[in-house]
Amino acid sequence: MRPGGLSAAIEALRQGAGTALSHPLRSVLGALAVAVAVGTVATVDASLFALGEYARRSTARTFGADTFVVAQVASAGQASRRELQRKLQRNPPLRRAELRFLEQNAGGRALYAATAQARADLTSGARRFEYAAVNGTGAALPELRDLALARGRFFLPEEERRAAPVVVLGHDVAETLFPGRDPLGQQVRLGRRAFTVIGVQQKQGTAGGVSLDRYVWLPLPAWERVFGPAATLQVTGRAPGGQPYTLAEDRARASLRARRSLRPGEEDDFDVLTPDAARGFVLRLAQRVSAAAPPIALMALLAAVVVVANTTLVSVTQRTREIGVRRALGASRRHVMAEVLAESALVALAGGLAGLLGAVLLAEAARLVSGADFVVRGSAAGVGLATSLAAGLVAGLYPAHRAALVDVIAALRLE
Repeated sequence: MRPGGLSAAIEALRQGAGTALSHPLRSVLGALAVAVAVGTVATVDASLFALGEYARRSTARTFGADTFVVAQVASAGQASRRELQRKLQRNPPLRRAELRFLEQNAGGRALYAATAQARADLTSGARRFEYAAVNGTGAALPELRDLALARGRFFLPEEERRAAPVVVLGHDVAETLFPGRDPLGQQVRLGRRAFTVIGVQQKQGTAGGVSLDRYVWLPLPAWERVFGPAATLQVTGRAPGGQPYTLAEDRARASLRARRSLRPGEEDDFDVLTPDAARGFVLRLAQRVSAAAPPIALMALLAAVVVVANTTLVSVTQRTREIGVRRALGASRRHVMAEVLAESALVALAGGLAGLLGAVLLAEAARLVSGADFVVRGSAAGVGLATSLAAGLVAGLYPAHRAALVDVIAALRLE
């Protein structure tokens, strides 16, 4: 910057700020338009981030972050009703014998845990919890997904083998049956059988509209003593040692195809649900929101540019005599243009800051209400401020050009 350039820039900013502050209503209208545009961009970004985090966490809670599921039908909401019906007719149920075959042929590449679910009431004394999701599963399940135990433990392999009458309760079940008491060691009745509570899960909320706090876990053999043999099993699998789940998935698929004597090229008669597919619905929703966001933000930004340009043009018109006096006293066209650009840029930047503040407050309110990770990220804030500054400069170009072309003699004649 040449000598005097910095002082000239500071003087332009001072003059621009003074002009904006001397007409607060006009400046607020311009800033408000920019605030709406920047707030829209930041809010959409926070919503997309929250959707992505929700997809990741809900999948990890209900499915496991690096696991897959083999089942008779496991579509994760992606198949039509007709397709589901076709699969139910074509795919045979998954039985205990096939689970044993998968385990015998894992070859150290996969860990498995089967699950069967039924809806039933649990009681403890005079208290009842209705329609709980009662899951019979394997002792290896905690190795495959995070069950978020708050107290106690999960059942052991030896307890699974002997169908021990032990149970792990979801948060809501424990709170309903044992309000104000420690559930560990207490008895609950399921059907006509008594079970000892050995663990309680943390509060986990919902996933896909289904409460995860109504779950009850017990050994699969004990579950079968209450409900009888499962109509079909759902097998959760994972590769050991942090290896990619695709290795275990390929092993499970090949093993089950061999067990069912499927020929090469023949369609699988079972479903495999991967973590990416389980997150699919939320991620597709996020993609739709992100596709709609740019046009909305662009429209809001164009409207803001027009409003700021109009308010700045009005300012130039009202200051025509003042501009003429400044030109007569030695101010150059460049100085006049810099002052007008500084005014529009400062108004737009103030609007950008207000929009970001509004987006932060809105995100915090949404986080407190929903518990989701609504956060205005630093990258979105930086883009918002840069965009507002650029919008202010663009909006000020025409008014600045008009100001620079003011005829000094004609301006001085104005009253």
